[in-house]
Amino acid sequence: MDSISSKITFEYNFVVDNGIISNKDKRDVSTILAVEATLTIKINNELYFETELAILEFYKALYEWKNRVTDEHTPEFHYYTIEYDDYEDGAILSLIPFSNKARVKSIWAEQDLYNVFDLDYIVREFIQLEQNLKRDIENYFGIELKKFIKHIPLMKGPYSDDY
Repeated sequence: MDSISSKITFEYNFVVDNGIISNKDKRDVSTILAVEATLTIKINNELYFETELAILEFYKALYEWKNRVTDEHTPEFHYYTIEYDDYEDGAILSLIPFSNKARVKSIWAEQDLYNVFDLDYIVREFIQLEQNLKRDIENYFGIELKKFIKHIPLMKGPYSDDY
């Protein structure tokens, strides 16, 4: 299988009531972390990753990464959570660019799948995930993420570089 044919899909489902949070909770870290969703990642239609996570925390990690991506440089993406502290084997979810390719890695992978992606493709998919999450979080919960973003905790792991 060549890397051009590798495809990734992201699905997420909110697992909490949409009334769990409102704009007045923008500084309430415990409420922010209670907003959970199941994130499912499939690679070439095979289940790679599926877990419940603090979706606002995950969103902020994507948002911060996206803001560091430039035409000349794609930084690594690493998602850690303050709810888990054993990162000896790596991050919960990572995007590791190399040359004009990239790999997706997870310490919680359901199975070891071949996943070398074209760098432009996988960056577009991760940026699209961030945009979709923003839209769907704001619509489902009736909140404005720009009011929350600086208050959402973000765990920096041992592999984070220049956040």
